[in-house]
Amino acid sequence: MKPIADTLSEADLDRLQALLDALPAPLEPLDVGMVDGYLCGVLLQPEAVPLSAWLPPILDSEGRPTPTRVNDELLALLRRRHKELNVAIAGRQWFDPWIFELDETDDPSETVLPWVAGFAHALDAHPALMQLPEEPLLEPLAAIYLHLDPDDLEDADALLEEIESLEPPADLEEAVEGLVSAVLMLADVSRPQKPTARPGARPAPHPAQRRRTAPPRR
Repeated sequence: MKPIADTLSEADLDRLQALLDALPAPLEPLDVGMVDGYLCGVLLQPEAVPLSAWLPPILDSEGRPTPTRVNDELLALLRRRHKELNVAIAGRQWFDPWIFELDETDDPSETVLPWVAGFAHALDAHPALMQLPEEPLLEPLAAIYLHLDPDDLEDADALLEEIESLEPPADLEEAVEGLVSAVLMLADVSRPQKPTARPGARPAPHPAQRRRTAPPRR
């Protein structure tokens, strides 16, 4: 099966991290795992977020002014991943989130936490998704935010109640599947597809019902 877009290689990921690390102080850029969750949150907004709006929160997590001139290579790598994820989300296709296994832990939630933190950062920076009707968002958001400390979810009683009804993932593979499935479910709410099936045609299974087979990166 061909990649859905211009997939970044392991070398590309290492280079992206190096370019982020090279940003001048006092900027505090996201790491690549957080970048991936952040871009998913950006791409789930009901209206397209322009580059000029989604780039600064990557370059500095604290909202400080960012350079007017950004390294061309850094920008190109970020735009490639943005495009790859956009193709997957728009087409309701599986994608491999940038989740990196940690040597010192077997806790799936701790391993996926950077991705989840990046996703939450996107929804803080771009709140339009959270302004949609709450009920259809609760289940997929709970599947993502269950990996956070409940104390981090202030004034979110309905979301916390939904999280409490969920079983924690048994392993990392299940945790990653839950993230991808939740992203695609959220896309059904914020970026609904137009019906294309012919009258009487049997509908295809939703991608969120298909098992993910590719292992997490690294």
